[in-house]
Formats: sequence, C-alpha cells, structure tokens
Amino acid sequence: MPTLLLVEDNEMNRDAISRLLERRGFTVITGEDGERGLELCRARQPNLVLMDVGLPGIDGYEATRQIKADPRTAHIPVVALTARALTSDRQEAIAAGCDDYDTKPVDLVRLVGKINALLGLSVG
Repeated sequence: MPTLLLVEDNEMNRDAISRLLERRGFTVITGEDGERGLELCRARQPNLVLMDVGLPGIDGYEATRQIKADPRTAHIPVVALTARALTSDRQEAIAAGCDDYDTKPVDLVRLVGKINALLGLSVG
C-alpha cells in the first residue's frame, strides 16, 4: 500500500489522522513541522504528502513550494490540509503547488477519495 507523509503540528490531529489512514491500509509517516516534513519527503520519498498549511517555522505553502522545486520530490502529489475554507485559501494552496486541497476537520471518505484519485488507485 502507498506511503503517505502527514505533516501536521497538532499532535492530536497527527495521531488521529494517521490512525484513520493506517486503518485504510496506508503506511503513514509523520512530521511535526515544515522543516521536518521536507527532510522526510526527501529521505523517504512518500507516494503522497498531506500538508498542514499553518505550520510553525516553514509553513505548509513554503514547504510545498520547496517540494515542487526539488527535482527529487517534484513528482510527489501534495494535498493541503487546513481549517481555512475560503475559496481564496484553496487558490493560495494551488498557487503554492499543492495538487489538491482539503479542509479540517478531516472527512475521511472525501480525503481518501482525493488520495486515491491522485495516486490512480481504484476506489474499492
């Protein structure tokens, strides 16, 4: 099953989302901030990144820009995860290089559908 990198600074969210995705069969690695997320993305080459945008230090937008600018990681799809739900927030995420956008609290069915679509996996 695909490996997902979840970059999320809130420990409770990180733990809950990881467990939910692991129950769906995904392998999940986690980072607590943008810098660690970049390190893990380069070192572990996940199939997809779930990126919180409101991170301390390097925020999710900048981390995504760096992922997409690096030839080693540019091919990895990034889904922005945020509590911000305005159209302008989605546009900002896409402009930063995110391949998709999803809001928190996470709707697992919707999120897994987006992950499967980006990875070309069947929905079953």
